[in-house]
Amino acid sequence: MSKRDYYEILGVSKNATNDELKKAYRKKAIEYHPDKNPGNSEAEEKFKEAAEAYEVLSDSQKRSRYDQYGHAGMSGAAGGGFGGGMTMDDIFSNFGDIFGDFFGGGFGGGFGGRSQSRQRVARGSNLRIRVKLNLDEIVKGVEKKIKVNKQIHCETCGGSGAKDSSKMSTCSTCKGSGRVMRVTNTFLGQMQTASTCPTCNGEGQVITERCNSCGGSGLTKGEEIISIKIPAGVEEGMQLSISGKGNAAPRGGIPGDLIVLIEENEHDIFKRDGVNLLYEHSISYSDAVMGTTVEIPTLGGKARIKIPSGTQAGKLFRLRGKGFPEVNGYGKGDLIVSINIWVPGSVSKEEKKLLDEMKKQKNFIPDQDKKSKSFFDRMREYFE
Repeated sequence: MSKRDYYEILGVSKNATNDELKKAYRKKAIEYHPDKNPGNSEAEEKFKEAAEAYEVLSDSQKRSRYDQYGHAGMSGAAGGGFGGGMTMDDIFSNFGDIFGDFFGGGFGGGFGGRSQSRQRVARGSNLRIRVKLNLDEIVKGVEKKIKVNKQIHCETCGGSGAKDSSKMSTCSTCKGSGRVMRVTNTFLGQMQTASTCPTCNGEGQVITERCNSCGGSGLTKGEEIISIKIPAGVEEGMQLSISGKGNAAPRGGIPGDLIVLIEENEHDIFKRDGVNLLYEHSISYSDAVMGTTVEIPTLGGKARIKIPSGTQAGKLFRLRGKGFPEVNGYGKGDLIVSINIWVPGSVSKEEKKLLDEMKKQKNFIPDQDKKSKSFFDRMREYFE
């Protein structure tokens, strides 16, 4: 089942401001909040759907990629992607502060209280790598296995940061909740607000004796072989994301994402123009005059095209569907062949004599009133 458009989910236009996005998300979050719809699985799915849409559109870089490539730009068929497969734990840990803004501390343990009472979950940082692809890999799609240096959980303490399990204790400030409540007096009466506990940074526990191996961070340097599925049709500069394959987070937190930047290696004979492939093919003067059939290389094969008699230099031929697939899967580009006429740098005496005879013939005298179309005119006609 295909995903719905993120803008449609939140009910906003594509030029919506951040404030408009936040208001729209607030409306959806209130409508489908699990505390308001207990046992309603459909409401919970819509709640997750809205959170996923807001996660992408509220981030300027993710929003730009989504606007350009759609859902394919978010996941790149690489598993997970931006927001993909979000759980309720992900939502409340990622957007805990937002829910506090939406519902306020005055709701206490009732509606909205779920986000306030939860402990803060740490999140690992994202990693960015570059992957170079040749055009043959891009036209078909490819799976790459990449060795990534990253932060991993400390093997000694299992990522807890403590020397052993007995060296962790419940935070005395927040009593293990990860949040502290504050009551202030206003002209409207008492207002109750919640914030992250300053003692344990929202984790609900504190370390009494640190792990000797990692110094209490719960993390060490390591490496991982990661399989990256890159869809056909990606372009230079496009970024794909693999959810959960970035740096590990301490104390069982959520790992960051792996951001993959696509780079293209230049091809020996082909040039890329969006989804189209460009190729120049040279023929002899006699073939241009009399016509011929030539074999043209393609990415992954060969094709034959007929050159009609009287073909001029710069003539364009189109081989439909021999270009790159659209990254969103909506068709394929073409292979555009530009014909050059080969002119030898030097000729023999016999060849010169033949050419002298030929240029005296009326049919070989250039007609200045019959000019051939320019390259730009031919390209304009091709795309019309």
